Amino acid sequence: MRKADLINKISEKTNIPKVDVLVTLETMFKEVKSSLAKGENIYVRGFGSFITKKRAAKIGRNIKRNTAVQIPEHFIPAFKPAKEFMQDVKKLGIDTVIKDEGADEMN
Repeated sequence: MRKADLINKISEKTNIPKVDVLVTLETMFKEVKSSLAKGENIYVRGFGSFITKKRAAKIGRNIKRNTAVQIPEHFIPAFKPAKEFMQDVKKLGIDTVIKDEGADEMN
């Protein structure tokens, strides 16, 4: 599912114009990004948490030049699903997942 599909579904289920749904989603995405950039985590009960994870400093390799490269410690964004969310996803049958993947390939 793409963002446009999500907007269409939300608009149909709530009878809110697509433009308003788009503005709301874009605002939510911007707020998540800005909060994570400030180091603030976002917790949504029953859904999950948008968090930042710390990556330790390490030595990497530049394959073309065959040299070692120092990679400093840094933070990356991550999503940690809630238990209820995980349980709902685990209930899906393998047939459902395969059927949905086939539908995406045809579009």
